[in-house]
Amino acid sequence: MTKVLILTAGFGDGHNAAANHLCDALESMTDDVQVEILDPLEHAYGALNRVFKKTYRKLIEYAPAVWGGMYSLMDYAPRMGGGNGLGRVRGVLREAIGRFEPDCVVSTYPLYASLIEGLYRDPGSRPFKFLTVVTDSTTINSVWFSAPSDFHCVADEETAAVLRANGIAPGKIKVFGFPVPAAFAGERPSLPDPDGDEPVRVLYVVAAGKRRARKTLKRLMKLPNLQVTVVAGRDPELRARLIKTTQGHAGRVRILGWTNQMAQLMMTHHLLISKAGGATVHEAIAARCPMIVNFVTPGQEEGNARMIERLDLGVVAADKHEVVRWVEKAFAHHARRWRHWRANLERVSRPDTALRLASFVLDTASEAPATPVNRIELLRPIQTPASALAPHRRRPAQQLLLCDFHTHTNYSDGSLTVSELVDFYGRLGFDCLCITDHVADPYNLLGKFMRWSRLTLAPEQFDEYFEVIERERVRAWRRYSMLVMAGFEFNKEGYTRKSSAHLLGVDLKAPINPGLTLKETIAQIHAQGGLAIAPHPHLLKGEFARNTLYLWEHQAEFAPLLDAWEIANRNRLFNPISLKGLPFVANSDFHKPKHIHSWKTLIYAEKDPGAIKDCIRRNQHVAITLYRDFARSQQAARHSFAPAGPLPAEAFVDLPAGGEVPAEVLPVSA
Repeated sequence: MTKVLILTAGFGDGHNAAANHLCDALESMTDDVQVEILDPLEHAYGALNRVFKKTYRKLIEYAPAVWGGMYSLMDYAPRMGGGNGLGRVRGVLREAIGRFEPDCVVSTYPLYASLIEGLYRDPGSRPFKFLTVVTDSTTINSVWFSAPSDFHCVADEETAAVLRANGIAPGKIKVFGFPVPAAFAGERPSLPDPDGDEPVRVLYVVAAGKRRARKTLKRLMKLPNLQVTVVAGRDPELRARLIKTTQGHAGRVRILGWTNQMAQLMMTHHLLISKAGGATVHEAIAARCPMIVNFVTPGQEEGNARMIERLDLGVVAADKHEVVRWVEKAFAHHARRWRHWRANLERVSRPDTALRLASFVLDTASEAPATPVNRIELLRPIQTPASALAPHRRRPAQQLLLCDFHTHTNYSDGSLTVSELVDFYGRLGFDCLCITDHVADPYNLLGKFMRWSRLTLAPEQFDEYFEVIERERVRAWRRYSMLVMAGFEFNKEGYTRKSSAHLLGVDLKAPINPGLTLKETIAQIHAQGGLAIAPHPHLLKGEFARNTLYLWEHQAEFAPLLDAWEIANRNRLFNPISLKGLPFVANSDFHKPKHIHSWKTLIYAEKDPGAIKDCIRRNQHVAITLYRDFARSQQAARHSFAPAGPLPAEAFVDLPAGGEVPAEVLPVSA
């Protein structure tokens, strides 16, 4: 088993993007590899690191010159971690390496090379190969190359020339390109000719310059024969403002929030408008989508912008007025300029970079020392929970399965992305996870408000939602041996608690119209082989949440139709469910990491969706547990190494079919 540890940081999207795409490529190439992604800064500093990241984003947005000055200072003092600085981060690295014992460590963030150097003064004493993946282009801060690496993997020949000019041996420099999603290397969707009858498609990603976004969009809407897709990111207020701005342009503009489908969007649009971020620029190149750069972060993004101009793949607009003028110029004279940019992109595009880089990482890892050298310091006793980085083992056919069937992502009102949620639960050793983002009844006034305020999943995102969960389902099984299901939480909001109903559809195979009646929705769920579950059916006393009591008030009508009722939600037990002898499950109603400390379902069955659903329908071999493993969940939330062992058999307790359920008889996870 080859072990690869990838180090990243959340300062800019490029570092995490490179780490995640390389991880996906490695795992797609062979089953004989174990990959872990670690953010040592997040693990070492937690909340303080999140404050730093927020400050970084604010500086870029409102004071880019200040950030440019700080970036220049780092160029003069690159070896921040080689001495006594950042001791907590060095400690995290020491612990992670000692536990995981990687064959290869890959860093996508420049700081970690000097920290590794601080742990191993003699590079020859490292018991692993160390690679640095440079996520910037052309303009390279000296932090990237001031400390030794076995290899520096760069995006282009110009970046390689910068490293050679600064004393890096040519043999230690590998030009691969930037690791982009594997989707770019697959079959490409058709793109209509921009000079034909169909509208020109422009993709506007608002990654910076948010204050100018409304004015830019208004000017774009004045151009004829233009269709614009706007990606507003994780900013529901901006999305709402842009929707209001474009109300009079129905059919010509689509406003999205955060999306997992950037590869598909880039490949199906003629032109991209966005900032010169490393991941964005290289993904545009892989998609062969010409780019108008509307913002350049001083320092690390200047090289990306220069590359766009030098290779003539698009243009850097001087101001917001220039953006619209360049859109006009691109498609003037039968789209002559656009065709020129597109031809240049065809020549330099490298959509398979992640796969080629992954192959190189595996080859390099195979050259790691067979016998660890100088590991005494790294293997000293550590006063933290044991690691779960041992290879996943196949479990018995029937076993205790730790399940959560009610979770939310940032597709509705959750705080994590789908992939982040999968990794969070996977690292904690869960066996089954269902993602159930909110969908609102479009014929309901409160439902319309929730859709407008981005609290629910938009209908135009349904297909994307199912595609993303399907991709994560495959990854979760391969990486964590965890089942992942797609679902919805159908919101039927009333003006009183007794007229409001929520309904979970678990293990759905396709979207269901949220405008159907409750009985029609349940029938559609069952037609797909899914479960219809009543979430939080009773009073949520003391909780900041709307009570949804319609199903409970009409239980005689709906009990024969529903597969189960939540006997526990978050930290609340609903004893009336047990008194009625109704089939039950327990869920976290997860919206943010702290919600993991809540009731969960235990099922004794084969790890198979059909077997799990059958137990719930029959109300057999089902129990609940109050999850309280703070150490593991805090580690998982920080991209650390949490144990993922199976629950002990003695943890399983069947609940009585009727009567009250005293909390003290319920198993509590260790």
